[in-house]
Order: sequence, then structure tokens, then C-alpha cells
Amino acid sequence: MPFYTKGDVRIHYEEVGSGFPLLVTPGGGLNSTIDKWPGQVFNAMEVFKNDFRCITMDQRNANGGESTGPVQVNDPWGAFADDQLGLMDHLGIQEFFFMGYCIGGPFAFKLIERAPERVQAAVFCQPVGHSSATPDAMYDSGHDLWGPELCAQRSDPDFMYCVSRDFARSCQTPMLVMPDDTPSHSYEAAIALVELAPNAEVTAYPWKELDDVRANAIEQVREFLKVPSARIDRTLKGSAA
Repeated sequence: MPFYTKGDVRIHYEEVGSGFPLLVTPGGGLNSTIDKWPGQVFNAMEVFKNDFRCITMDQRNANGGESTGPVQVNDPWGAFADDQLGLMDHLGIQEFFFMGYCIGGPFAFKLIERAPERVQAAVFCQPVGHSSATPDAMYDSGHDLWGPELCAQRSDPDFMYCVSRDFARSCQTPMLVMPDDTPSHSYEAAIALVELAPNAEVTAYPWKELDDVRANAIEQVREFLKVPSARIDRTLKGSAA
């Protein structure tokens, strides 16, 4: 059970497989932890371990996890990005793919905003985001399940909480979106992302209820990530020559 430590932050992580690095974060909101993988719509650590070097982590201060650090009330999304990029630095990884489930949608966008040259492609699986039909869903979830004492002040950022629609329009990172439609996994926000981002693709919807459709969606993720992986491979070989 390896740990990465930087100052007063301590991050528990695990990795499996080999190949181009793929950082994957399970769903679970602010309680996104490694032990959530068996309950995900599919376990990326198992599914992609023969294709990529898969890395996952407990997010900072997630209940049930082993990662700890200060609560950065002024820039919470930035704190998560710092942890994720810091872990990649610790592992000696410069460029990587990112696949985030649920809360991993905002994680992905904040990573891309912070380090667009490092995130070579991103997969948004069932991303959270603002829903006009259930605008309080994520607030209620965080308030009831994570840390009531931390919710004295409330704000309502638009879209995917951590970046603006203008940023999404300008973002050149290749993206694949796997929409869901629940109070927490906003179909509205997922489709807005597809429409805004110039290099965004989308899977079939619905995709997770039927085994064959889910299998096709997983294969679409694999092929989507292999395209930039092959390009980076060729670039590295050309530089070495």
C-alpha cells in the first residue's frame, strides 16, 4: 500500500499493469477511494491493466480512505489537482491519460486547465455536473455524506463546477464522454460538454444497462486512448532516433 507524501499531504495510491500511464479515479463524490472500484459500473483497473499502466488513488480526506491533507476552502478543486499531478511527479510520469468516474469529470477539467500539456486525453465516465432539474443534488450529497461541518458557506458554480463554459470551448484536449442521467450524474452537463469542447466524442446512450452495449462502450474507451498512445510512442521513438 504505497504512499506519496508532500508537506502535510499524504496520498495512498495503487498501480497495476504496464504501458502508457492511465490515471483513473473511481466515483463516490468526495469519498472517491480505491476500495470503491468493485462497485463501479466497470472496474477500469481490471479492464485496462493489459493495455496501460493504471494508477489510482484515495482522494484527499475521503471517508474510508487513507489520503489526508488540509481542507483547501479557497481552491478545493485545485487541491485535488495538486494531489493528482503531485502523484504523477512522484512516479516520474510527465504525460498521461486520465479517466474519471462521477466526480472525475471536474477532476479531469481542472487537471486539463492546470496542465494541458500533460493530460494527453481524458475520459469522462458518468460525469457529475450542474442539472437544472435537480440543482441541489451535489450540494445535498456533500452536505449529508461527506462533511456537514464544512458546508457553512455555499456557492453554485455552473456547468462542471470547476471551469467555465468558455474554457470548455477553448479546450483542445481529446475527450470521450460516457453520459449518465441521475440527479448526481447530469445528462445535461455531459451533453453540454460534448457540444462545447471541440475535440469531444460521446458513447452511445444509454450504455451501461445492457451487457453488449456496455462492452462496446468499454471497447470505445480502449480504442480512443490507444490512438494518442500510438502517436506519443511514435514521437518518442523519433526523438530517440
